[in-house]
Amino acid sequence: MLPVLFIVSSIVFYVLAPGFATVDNLVNVARQSVYLLIVSLGQLIVLVVGGLDLSVGAIAALSSVAASLVMAAMLVAMPESPWLAIAAGSAVGFAIGAVFGLINGVGMAVMKIPPFMMTLGMSSVLFGITLFISGGVPVYGLPDVLGEVFGFGEVMGIPIPSLVALLLILITYALLEWSRFGRHVYATGGNQRAADLSGIRTKKVIINAFVICGVFASLTGLLLTARLGTGEANVGVTLPLESIAACVIAGVSLAGGVGRVFAVVVGTLLIMLVQNGLNLMQVGAYASTMTIGLILILAMALSRK
Repeated sequence: MLPVLFIVSSIVFYVLAPGFATVDNLVNVARQSVYLLIVSLGQLIVLVVGGLDLSVGAIAALSSVAASLVMAAMLVAMPESPWLAIAAGSAVGFAIGAVFGLINGVGMAVMKIPPFMMTLGMSSVLFGITLFISGGVPVYGLPDVLGEVFGFGEVMGIPIPSLVALLLILITYALLEWSRFGRHVYATGGNQRAADLSGIRTKKVIINAFVICGVFASLTGLLLTARLGTGEANVGVTLPLESIAACVIAGVSLAGGVGRVFAVVVGTLLIMLVQNGLNLMQVGAYASTMTIGLILILAMALSRK
């Protein structure tokens, strides 16, 4: 299904979207895919373990705003130490991802709250916190070096965010395919009862999966902050739907136990390819969101065949 969708989409946009097949545009698609890809890798781990995380967008937003507030305050206090401000803000962002990922994991594994309800409720809580501490306005005053390095910096012509995404692809692949934790993730998602009887500490596996997903979401929020130059409360609005769509299109089972890293990479590229092609065709953002939803429904329908 995934290769067919990818090829059909490419042909359609090649014919209908001017400039779609140019090298510059395809490089731009790859660059823009970084942020969704990182979140989708975290979503993959949670889905494989049998969960679902609708709070990734809210975690990214809160990480962006909280980290920006810390960076801006430290830069005012110590204008000669921008890297210290970046380090402190990043630590706060990652802590937010880990803590709220931990809460999501405990809610599902220990309190037996369905992951849909747990993470949906957490999303509302986090967006409320984000709006409260930001006042609903962007946070300015960040170190210039943040955007210069992590927003638009390059190493040998390769954007630094792309290098970060590539590193996370390799780490996630090694974690799921070559490690004991990965085997436990697939076993827990495939049949939690059988995994329990096999001696696997499934509650710990589920909690760790949500923590990793939360950290990946916070990293996305930090990278988007570097690119935008501000802390934004709305940076992660579309991330839950798009990350789930990227995974489902890639064949990840919502029931758990099934999913592969490189398929999710291709699924993410497909989502961004569709968005880019629609933009070149001058289709509005609302229609683009509708199209992603339709692709998700189509992927689910075909996966049931």
